[in-house]
Amino acid sequence: MKSNTTAGEEECLGWAATDPSGLLSPYNFARRAVGSEDVSIRITHCGICYADVVWTRNKIGDSKYPLVPGHEIVGIVKAVGCGVHAFKVGDHVGVGTYVNSCRHCEYCSEGLENHCENGAVRTFNHLDFDGTITKGGYSSSIVVHQRYCFRIPDGYPLASAAPLLCAGITVYAPMMRHNMNQPGKSLGVIGLGGLGHMAVKFGKAFGLNVTVFSTSISKREEALMLLGADKFVISSDEEQMKALAKSYDFIIDTASGDHPFDPYMSLLKTAGVLVLVGVPSEIKLHPANLILGMRTISGSTVGGTNETQEMLEFCATRGIYPNIEVVPIQYANEALERLVRKDVKYRFVIDIENSLK
Repeated sequence: MKSNTTAGEEECLGWAATDPSGLLSPYNFARRAVGSEDVSIRITHCGICYADVVWTRNKIGDSKYPLVPGHEIVGIVKAVGCGVHAFKVGDHVGVGTYVNSCRHCEYCSEGLENHCENGAVRTFNHLDFDGTITKGGYSSSIVVHQRYCFRIPDGYPLASAAPLLCAGITVYAPMMRHNMNQPGKSLGVIGLGGLGHMAVKFGKAFGLNVTVFSTSISKREEALMLLGADKFVISSDEEQMKALAKSYDFIIDTASGDHPFDPYMSLLKTAGVLVLVGVPSEIKLHPANLILGMRTISGSTVGGTNETQEMLEFCATRGIYPNIEVVPIQYANEALERLVRKDVKYRFVIDIENSLK
């Protein structure tokens, strides 16, 4: 069979969606040739994020098919360009939610490439600066500029590292930015999914008193016994909520479903901060809940390259590991369906190395 690759390019096997049904199936394509500052990675694992559902099923209306999802990528370096000095063949590395940026704007200069003024290039389904469409980690390999490649600390399991590249950094970055690492302070975590369970783990590692808020009583034992939260509260119970008025220094809201904000804002102490990392369809709250308590509501996405590497080192040093369910690529369609049903504790990770052949 004649190869579709050009000089220097590499054949790559992936799984792609070809239409808005989102159904994934095997797909062959080419990765670009390794440039002077590029790192070529043999992918071993890739986490499954709800973004994979959103774009494979064209929920935003900008999906470009065939679409290879996946932006929680880890693997082993198999080649580097002549200008790469931070990585070598055999290193364990990761790639997160973006693979390029302008590299010269104010935010890129500050290590906040995710906020690039000219637009960070997402890891899949995004127009790169060379005119190609990016393809993600449900694939056998990837080539990225060294700036967007992260070192996985020695001894840290690759499968566990994958969810840190999105779920982990999405909560770690705003927690650090808003000083949620002050021992003895109180933290509320809304939602107990992929992001929420990492917020609990980071909160406990920071020495905080952590409360999980959920609408589901079934999450109680998980929150307290499995994840080590200090308290569990049913957020729909008005009496429980009222009893905790003005009790929290910080709240991190990971819920993407629509929910009221006023009950949570009333839980914050004076000058307390609520950080939103979920994506509900709207935010409604009474101005008094901001003004009278001198409270703040803030939004955040993932972190920049510096804080992502910092988070990976922190997790390795403190022994923080996501709770994962490892699955073969052949299970990806069912895993995405289960993710929609919230039937995962707490992150699926695809074993690319042993199942994508």
